Amino acid sequence: MPPVCHRVVCHLHSTLLHLTLTRREGLRCPSGGTTLEAKRWTVGEVAALTGVSVRTLHHYDEIGLLRPAERSGGNYRLYTPGDLARLRRVLTWRALGVPLSEVAGVLDAPPDLEREALRAHAARLRDDLRRAEHTLREVQARLDALNGRAEETIMNNEDVKAAFDGFDPAQYEAEARERWGDTDAYRQSAARTARYGAEDWARVRAEMDGLTAEYVALMEAGVPATDGRALAVAARHRAHISGAYYEASPAMMRGLAQMWVADERFTRNIDRARPGLAAYQSAAVTAWADAQGD
Repeated sequence: MPPVCHRVVCHLHSTLLHLTLTRREGLRCPSGGTTLEAKRWTVGEVAALTGVSVRTLHHYDEIGLLRPAERSGGNYRLYTPGDLARLRRVLTWRALGVPLSEVAGVLDAPPDLEREALRAHAARLRDDLRRAEHTLREVQARLDALNGRAEETIMNNEDVKAAFDGFDPAQYEAEARERWGDTDAYRQSAARTARYGAEDWARVRAEMDGLTAEYVALMEAGVPATDGRALAVAARHRAHISGAYYEASPAMMRGLAQMWVADERFTRNIDRARPGLAAYQSAAVTAWADAQGD
């Protein structure tokens, strides 16, 4: 199994597992299954057990997100099972992309509101998991073809729909022909994609999924769209389009970037990966195009 796809699928499975836990779930001893009502942990012990750094735990305390319920005689922080349950919820919501400044409000909301929000996120994660597993199957099919264990086939319409998992390019074919049918780029793209088989489309999809993951990681880290790291991803995005479809000049990339935010269909599809991604991706590609001086 390709390691990147394996990590994506495992991460989604893990996140879904976290979402199945109720906010009142207790922490139990691994040996006897007894609730650890009397157990207390120092900040160093919590860091060692959870992988959350001491610095981060101190920060959570300072902003009121996770304040340990007790203090020792020497005024050291002591975390209760309830504190660790709250920490788990903090990490779950952070994994879902909720900004740290908004997590406290989510945790302290009425249970019904949190339950509905979790259900919505769980539904989106299941959809992401389904698409990740589909991509993994397509990548494996490509590997089998390269290893001589299967033959590549030219796709029919149903294959195209499966490869694009709900975003069928044929849906916009008439509009694309009207807008760009007389351009060299359209003719080049049409000639290339006409030869693509299922494995080719799987490769294209996997490449784009990788770029999307890079954009999202930068967003999560708070990196501005104009930062050099974001521009580097934008440059790889341009290379992806040039390799898969047509030779994309900086001016053409700028036009695509504008379309991602001007046309709600593109915005909605891109934002499936993360809310706000279309705007971030558009800003990064625009900044990259501007830097090329074209």
